[in-house]
Amino acid sequence: MSGTPQLLAISDLHIGHAENRAIVEGLQPDHPGDWLIVAGDVAETTTDIKWALELLKSRFDTVIWVPGNHELWTTAKDLVQLRGVRRYEHLVAMCRRLGVLTPEDEFPVWTGDGGPVRIAPLFALYDYSFRPEGANTKEEALAIAHEAGIVCTDEYFLHPDPYPSIDAWCHARIAETERRLAACDPDVPLVLVNHWPLVRQPTRVLRYPEFAQWCGTELSADWHTRFNTATAVYGHLHIPRHTEYDGVPFQEVSLGYPREWKPRGLPAKLLKPVLRARVAS
Repeated sequence: MSGTPQLLAISDLHIGHAENRAIVEGLQPDHPGDWLIVAGDVAETTTDIKWALELLKSRFDTVIWVPGNHELWTTAKDLVQLRGVRRYEHLVAMCRRLGVLTPEDEFPVWTGDGGPVRIAPLFALYDYSFRPEGANTKEEALAIAHEAGIVCTDEYFLHPDPYPSIDAWCHARIAETERRLAACDPDVPLVLVNHWPLVRQPTRVLRYPEFAQWCGTELSADWHTRFNTATAVYGHLHIPRHTEYDGVPFQEVSLGYPREWKPRGLPAKLLKPVLRARVAS
């Protein structure tokens, strides 16, 4: 194994599925010194999350993780029954013990191919502002989703404690994230990494548009233009592709569930080079 180190990314590993766990067991760097971004939804239990991140950290020079909604679930099968902010803080502490970087750490600078860029792992959540047609409020959006039978499991397992709601937690995260991004050196381009897409456009291709309200917030829609951004990396939608908005590449790097990737087959390269993306025609 030789060559120039790369900045790589993947998301939505969902190792609770045996087929996906086997895939993660086989993930290896392409070159010595490769960094890996893991953009959320590793698993639902802290035991599985630790197993995957510890394995990846043993193989990659640097591992950077952001939480997805599945990591934030509190389910009966998890030995850790913490909820909301306390659960997130527990996961951050676990990552620090493993040597994995999180949104709570200093943003690292990649100086390899395509650099220098500052990698900004984000945790922005969602606030139900990606509403379906005909909805003007969160309540109307949720009513439409329930009527259609398209309700995200977050509504049952993702708790906002001590915030009164997920949208309130989201708005607190947005304010803190904007403060940190504004403090970055504008001469060093950013790689914005968030589990949920930072703009609404990628959700327009969802089979069930009612699901979009659990996929991000309008409050982050201008981050890629307001801040000097080289590229944005995300997951969550399970629609891996490259797009471009306002001249900035957006890359969904999700693996997804076996029922999703099996019909199309796995790509030749599961780990996506972040700084060598090409916009799909």
